[in-house]
Amino acid sequence: MSQFWGLMWNVKPGTEQIVEELFRTSGRPEHDIRGADGSLKGRLLHTMVFLRANTIVRIIEFEGCELPDVALHMRRQPAIVNLERELDQYLEVPRDMSTPEGAQKFFRECSMRCILDRRHDG
Repeated sequence: MSQFWGLMWNVKPGTEQIVEELFRTSGRPEHDIRGADGSLKGRLLHTMVFLRANTIVRIIEFEGCELPDVALHMRRQPAIVNLERELDQYLEVPRDMSTPEGAQKFFRECSMRCILDRRHDG
């Protein structure tokens, strides 16, 4: 069974088109999430990014692992690291993603939990 996780943050007003283009042209992460021993732990299934005014919402769907596994995996993905680095200059509230503590603080402040998931077949 898959899990969903979301992040919400604001970009500086007037930078929305730049940020939209950064997401549109960003690379893709490896979808297989592996453990320290190289074994398959889980899989990234889906990513969606929404923009309204200067608010960004990023939703990911994953299965077979827990959120900390996904976060660690994403920190190792060059495409994601590059995107996040480019986004930093446009964020309304600065963040520090250079340390695990800084990244954890950002995720604590911006994360959203899924409270409803309805599908046509369920």
